[in-house]
Amino acid sequence: MERWKGRVALVTGASVGIGAAVARALVQQGMRVVGCARNVDKIEKLAAECQSAGYSGTLIPYKCDLSNEEEILSMFSAIKTLHKGVDVCINNAGLAHNEPLLSGRTEGWRNMIDVNVLALSICTREAYKSMKERNVDDGHIININSMGGHRVVPSADEHFYCATKYAVTALTEGIRQELREANTHIRATCISPGIVETEFAFRHHNSDPEKAASVYESMKCLKAEDIASAVTFVLSAPPHVQIGDVQMRPVEQVS
Repeated sequence: MERWKGRVALVTGASVGIGAAVARALVQQGMRVVGCARNVDKIEKLAAECQSAGYSGTLIPYKCDLSNEEEILSMFSAIKTLHKGVDVCINNAGLAHNEPLLSGRTEGWRNMIDVNVLALSICTREAYKSMKERNVDDGHIININSMGGHRVVPSADEHFYCATKYAVTALTEGIRQELREANTHIRATCISPGIVETEFAFRHHNSDPEKAASVYESMKCLKAEDIASAVTFVLSAPPHVQIGDVQMRPVEQVS
C-alpha cells in the first residue's frame, strides 16, 4: 500500500457499513479519502475518530445524493479543485427494496437502478476522466458487488436487486475490456461478498426488523472489515496483476 500514500480515493456510501470500514482502512494506510453519502454526520464523526487515532491519511466528508447526476458531477468538480482528482474509485453505495418482479413498484426498481447501476457507471466514467486528464496510469476502480451478482437468490424480494448486481458484474468486465483497449494500466476489480453483518438487512427489511435480525443470527456472517481487508489486498497487488473478481462469503453460507 506504500505507493498509495497521499493519493486520493473516493468511497461512495461511506457513512455506514462496508463503506465506512473501507474509508477507515484507506485513511489508516495514508490515503486522502473523500467519503460521500446523502448524510455526512456519521462520516464527520468517523473523520474525527481517524484523526484522534493518529492515522496518517485524512477523511474528507462530502454530501452527495448519488441518484442525482448533477450532484455527482459537482462532487467530481470539487474533488478536482481541492484535491486535483481521483486515483482510486470505490463504488460501494448500493441499496435494495422489497419490490418483486411481478408486483413491485416502478419507483423502487428505478431507485435501485439509479444507485446500483447508473451512479456506479457515472462515478467510473468521471474517475477515469480524472485519471486520464492527469496522466494517471496506475489508478484503480473497485466495484463492491454481491454474490447476488453471480446467482439469483430464491426470494422474490431480492430478484430485482440481483438483476442490478448482475449488471455490476457485466459492467466491471466491460470496464476492464475498455481500459485494455485504451492501452492503460488502470485496473478494474469487482468484490462480491455474501452476507455481511451491517445495517443493510435492516434497511432492506425496514418493516420487519425481526426478519432482518434473523438474517444475521443464522450464521457467523462476514464483517464490514473483511471487505475492507479485501479492498486493501486488491490495491496492494503488484501493478502488473489484474484481480478481476473476488468472491467471498461466510463459511456457513450455503449459496
